[in-house]
Amino acid sequence: MNALLKRVWIGLAATLIVSLAAVVAPDHVQITDDGRIHLGAPAPTPSSSTAAPAPESTSPPLTRDAVDEVIRTAVAAAGLDPAQGRPTIAAGADSKRTGWTAVREKSAAQSEVKAVCADLERQGWTLNPNPKGDRPDASRSYKRGGWYLLVSTRGESQAPSTAAALTDSQTYLTLTGIQLNLSDIPLPEITVRIG
Repeated sequence: MNALLKRVWIGLAATLIVSLAAVVAPDHVQITDDGRIHLGAPAPTPSSSTAAPAPESTSPPLTRDAVDEVIRTAVAAAGLDPAQGRPTIAAGADSKRTGWTAVREKSAAQSEVKAVCADLERQGWTLNPNPKGDRPDASRSYKRGGWYLLVSTRGESQAPSTAAALTDSQTYLTLTGIQLNLSDIPLPEITVRIG
């Protein structure tokens, strides 16, 4: 029985790690139709009939203060007051992570997310492709200058423990930033089969 529980926990941990990696770096995680997961850069498939992909932005590395300003600007562009939300990481606490969150009405949250995303694109952030398609309620991930920004709405089940309870008509609008330099991380070329 202990061996079975150990396998279940290992499977759950692997699934969680791959899921997080797929959100942060979707171009380094491929999930095939038969459930196999491939980590690492996708194999190049040169084809003269297809256009070359747009090169990733080579913008200089951003500081946490610059990313905080990007978040404030995008929130303000969506018609929100950045002071009405709160930082998710205290200033000076972590130079590689930042974020902002606010309680919003569900009825307005998706249009606010779209406005925030439009401003991020205006500021030069590149949208990461969503492997599950572009659903209206999906989180969106952007990258620029070594930083990744996740724009999402989330309900009470994922609320921070210090947050007040939400009503049925409310959700959290959250921007989460993390600095990653994936070129410094050697990603193994492995294939995992789940199921």
